[in-house]
Amino acid sequence: MRAAGRVVAEMHDRIRTAIRPGVTTAELDAIGREVLASRGATSNFLGYHGFPAVICASPNDVIVHGIPGPTVLQEGDIISIDCGAIVEGWHGDAAFTAPVGEISPEAARLLEVTERSMMAGIAAMVPGGRMGDVGEAVQSVVEAAGFSVVREYVGHGIGRAMHEKPEVPNHGRRGKGTKLTRGMTLALEPMVNVGEPDTFLTEDGWTVVTADGSLSAHFEHSVALTDDGPEILTRP
Repeated sequence: MRAAGRVVAEMHDRIRTAIRPGVTTAELDAIGREVLASRGATSNFLGYHGFPAVICASPNDVIVHGIPGPTVLQEGDIISIDCGAIVEGWHGDAAFTAPVGEISPEAARLLEVTERSMMAGIAAMVPGGRMGDVGEAVQSVVEAAGFSVVREYVGHGIGRAMHEKPEVPNHGRRGKGTKLTRGMTLALEPMVNVGEPDTFLTEDGWTVVTADGSLSAHFEHSVALTDDGPEILTRP
């Protein structure tokens, strides 16, 4: 899983460097494909329930599962990139949201708060704790900033499959939920909206947008729970 995580981190680095006004989301997907091929890894996104790409590219009010294509990034956009890799049967999965050129102060704060909420949740991933500890850590950071946590879509266990039990909600109550144990590998992925938490699934059956048209950000890491604390497997 560390090997798969390193491939995902490289995909992130290469794609992040390419994000600028005028680039299409299909071009970003092509970069992800190049990294996978160069590292002898395969995609856990491509073909998943028919998904046609190796990355999800979700701009502005798209929360998750945006399909790469001819969409051209514009100055002031934000873009969420979610991707994964399989190495020798083991999975990695991670996401980030990046600015396209100069962005508004509100958008910049959304990105900062969402990433910070993820790190707060990861810090709560300790053996002996509860899943509610993780969700509460995420939720408290987000709501203190005046934003909202998406509830319909959650994190997940990860290992021999991309999506395994248990679910990893981005909200919760401390001391509640699944007990956290050493050796668990979990994908924590806060999805945070500027406006209300409600979502809408578009006609393509994949693209999920904010119901009120507000901006959304998405950060994710695959994490192993160890006796020495959480180990981020998808960090560069």
